[in-house]
Amino acid sequence: MIQNLLLPVFIGFSVFLSGMKLMELALHRMAGPHLTAMLQRSTATPLRGMAVGAATTAVLQSSTAVTVISIGFVNAGLLSFPRTLGIILGTNIGTCLTTELIGLNIGQAAIPMLVSSILAWLLTALLGEIKIWPGLDRLRWLMPLRSASVAVCGFGLVLAGLNMMQSIGPYLQESGMFDWFLGHASDSLWWGMAAGAAITAAVHSGAAVIGMVMGFVAMNGMPAEIGVAIVVGANVGTCVTALLASLGGSRGGKFVALSHIVLNVGGALLFQPFIGELTAVSGAIAHSPSSQIAHAQTIFNIVCSLIALPICYAKFWRRLDNRESS
Repeated sequence: MIQNLLLPVFIGFSVFLSGMKLMELALHRMAGPHLTAMLQRSTATPLRGMAVGAATTAVLQSSTAVTVISIGFVNAGLLSFPRTLGIILGTNIGTCLTTELIGLNIGQAAIPMLVSSILAWLLTALLGEIKIWPGLDRLRWLMPLRSASVAVCGFGLVLAGLNMMQSIGPYLQESGMFDWFLGHASDSLWWGMAAGAAITAAVHSGAAVIGMVMGFVAMNGMPAEIGVAIVVGANVGTCVTALLASLGGSRGGKFVALSHIVLNVGGALLFQPFIGELTAVSGAIAHSPSSQIAHAQTIFNIVCSLIALPICYAKFWRRLDNRESS
């Protein structure tokens, strides 16, 4: 039983994180040179900052990366803390793209993605470094094609890792500990939120936790309402990475991490009494149990960001921005 549970989770999680990091690095290589200028130019208002934060997070497929970049800018004095408020709101929206893609139930596309991406990468190597066709190594599309192939390979690994982790569902359902958790979570959804926060804080990947929840809900191993509670808690768990990144930095950098914590913890507390309604709304627009969980994550993050957006326009932040700039 332990071998059937731990080995697939360990291997699958390692493959998943490797895919996420590979995809992040490839996309960062494609868009990275433009990110710094974009973040510095497009944060004049919280709304513009939110749009930029959402777009850059969707491109990088990592809200943590954008948050850490923002903390680094503030620590270096390149960006004032108030200008990062919109970015933080946007990162929560942009990160939903990954879970929405996973919710499309395209796990069977993992192998074709891996094969096609490897073939595309080999093509760039043959034309570039090996130069089997002289003159083509200077083509402008070679490097973008190589980065895109690596990004697709990373997403293929993400899907493959999820397939491995979700394969433990039948064995997990037979374990007494899982039954114990479901029993307590059925009595109080706080258990689900706490589990989502704790596991995400431990593994530093909300997408991995949400992906596993999708699998359990899809195979009827977990009620959708408990799955949504875990998703809400997972958003709280993502704050740990930003908090660690701010340690030893400037006061403004710590404020960036604190604003991220306030947004996610405040949103979780706000939604806790309405998890049943959130489950019903996401289920009404979903085409599968997996997409229901993905839609719940998206609705939660968008609503929380829109609620917090007017607060970012308070005059206090403008005065603080002027004080930091002077």
